[in-house]
Amino acid sequence: MSKILQFTQQAFIYFFIILFVYAAVSKLTDFENFQVQVAQSPLLSAFATPIAYGVVLGELIIALMLCFTKSRLLGLYLFLGFMTAFTVYIFLILNYSPFVPCSCGGVLEKMGWWEHLWFNGIVCLVTVFIIITDNNTLSSSFRMKRSKNLFL
Repeated sequence: MSKILQFTQQAFIYFFIILFVYAAVSKLTDFENFQVQVAQSPLLSAFATPIAYGVVLGELIIALMLCFTKSRLLGLYLFLGFMTAFTVYIFLILNYSPFVPCSCGGVLEKMGWWEHLWFNGIVCLVTVFIIITDNNTLSSSFRMKRSKNLFL
């Protein structure tokens, strides 16, 4: 069972890396348009430029952190933070904004706002599951190593 869990965790982490690298590259290839879209948002317009740069840079840094074992757990927490922020933003736009700006670029452009909300929510739940199970896996392997070292 442990091997299946590890494989599943790793597969989702690879998916997260691909998702954030793809999203960042998609935004960078048409960065001016991305900045305009952020500026059109009724919630973000005042901070459009720093948010645009911060989102792209953050996505790339988080994707890089997920590539390495030592930074993976922090990367997962940051990934969860970004995805939660994106999810809350979409929820606020859909429920409290008089104007719904245009959607994301790339593959996710084909999704409507509600589908995007569900997608982000499910990704957040999967990330929480990975963090919880990863902590349990790390804790149990640490206890095993520690107990083995006591007998040496």
